[in-house]
Amino acid sequence: MMKKTERINLIMRYINNRAQFTIKEIQNEFQISRATAIRDINEIQAMGFPLVSENGRGGGYFVMQNEYLPPVHFTKDELTAVFISFLASKNSQLPYLKNRKSISEKLIGIANQTQQDELIDLNSILLFENTNPANPNVLELDDAAPPELNQLISLAVQSRHLRVTYEWSPGFRELLDLWLFHIFNTNGQWLVEAYDFGQNKLRYLPVESLRESMISSQKMKVSEDELTELKRSSLRDGNLQISLDYMGIQRFKRLHPPGIILSFTGMFQSSGQFNAQIDIKNGEELSYFADWLLYLGDGVQFDKIPDQLRRLLLEKVSHLKNKL
Repeated sequence: MMKKTERINLIMRYINNRAQFTIKEIQNEFQISRATAIRDINEIQAMGFPLVSENGRGGGYFVMQNEYLPPVHFTKDELTAVFISFLASKNSQLPYLKNRKSISEKLIGIANQTQQDELIDLNSILLFENTNPANPNVLELDDAAPPELNQLISLAVQSRHLRVTYEWSPGFRELLDLWLFHIFNTNGQWLVEAYDFGQNKLRYLPVESLRESMISSQKMKVSEDELTELKRSSLRDGNLQISLDYMGIQRFKRLHPPGIILSFTGMFQSSGQFNAQIDIKNGEELSYFADWLLYLGDGVQFDKIPDQLRRLLLEKVSHLKNKL
């Protein structure tokens, strides 16, 4: 038999997804008596859940539109895990985050006094990749996500086919018709991975440079499955093919350009390979890849490399030798 606390939590989730419901519906959904259903609803209302009752034929309960969600009960370990996850996100540009201090205080406020002290101590004990070790409580200026991110996420859950204005340089804009694959954060920057229907190619665009995003009214000429295959083929048929040993893989995990997928070829992830398509006419891109490949260290084996990138790598190595 379901416990009362568990049942009330399930009822709150059930009614939170509805604009209106009746006691009869609660009875049928949870196989409980009318008296039990009424007691449970009264208890939920007492918790502050925004319900309005209406008597008479066709009446029932109406869920008021409210920014606050129903209460959720955590175990001690669950609350600690949630709090640590939130600490780990510091300076990570979380979307929808307006006030980090407010969220921290609410999480700590859920706990009893003993656990509250433990959670506060964790804030000074645990350090994460984006934490300033000299002053863990300092929030960097980039803790806030770009304002365009929330709007983009809200649109993407409705449709992946979007029309956006891309400001590739201050004052220089272009209107793009895109199919959005992913929105992701890498190296402290939010990027959009999308197929550009105008240029017929896969692109990675910084979210902070997107303006006036909206759902596209253009008719798609290819299906979603065809777009996914186009993406796979562009990554598969790259002009740069690299094999990595274990140490190279560890460095790859810490830092790699967006869109590159590492395939493991050895047992226990001891070796791997990746392909990339480099624009050999783009000097900035060539320089970035040259520096990154040097960062990967001795664990790199070049299976295929454009001549322009090879020459640039040799120039950089020679320049370093002359400085020693």
